[in-house]
Amino acid sequence: MPHPKFCQVCATPLEWIALMEDGGPKERLRCPNCGHTHWNNPTPVLAAIVEYRGQVLLARNAAWPGKMFALITGFMEAGETPEEGVAREVKEETNLDVSATKLVGAYDFQRMNQIIIAYHVVADGDVKLSPELVDYRLYDLPDLRCWPAGTGYALADWLRTRGHEPVFFTAAENEERRRGLNLPPEPGNAS
Repeated sequence: MPHPKFCQVCATPLEWIALMEDGGPKERLRCPNCGHTHWNNPTPVLAAIVEYRGQVLLARNAAWPGKMFALITGFMEAGETPEEGVAREVKEETNLDVSATKLVGAYDFQRMNQIIIAYHVVADGDVKLSPELVDYRLYDLPDLRCWPAGTGYALADWLRTRGHEPVFFTAAENEERRRGLNLPPEPGNAS
């Protein structure tokens, strides 16, 4: 993820400047004029393992290759709890109503400077995808394959709680499923 070039306070070009912090000297993007520090903290992203009528719903973002399906994800918004946010994302992206949520865990996604907060949700209703999504598939638990990144680890952990040892895509299979994906995932597209 690109760093800002200018100070958010005074518009002076930022520089990498080391200063003493609680843990010792730390180099960060800082303003040499006003002293503002760009903290670059990870962004919280919510992910939903959507259980729909006994199966798991995975969706394909419009920007992704045809073989790439993943969890429903999106940014947490100010003023909402993670549980409210994951229910909102599921509703916005699939039109499904969430009736139960259970935390699966938190996962780093350093490539995108994100922390993923993953939930298992039970949802029902009629699936109507948002314009951001172009397709979805329903999977029985034994048929799910996990991907070796971000939300794929959340799916693997959840499968273990259901008594299923997760099967991951091989490196070659994952490369094939991602073929054509030239840019890192955007929010709502975490992989």
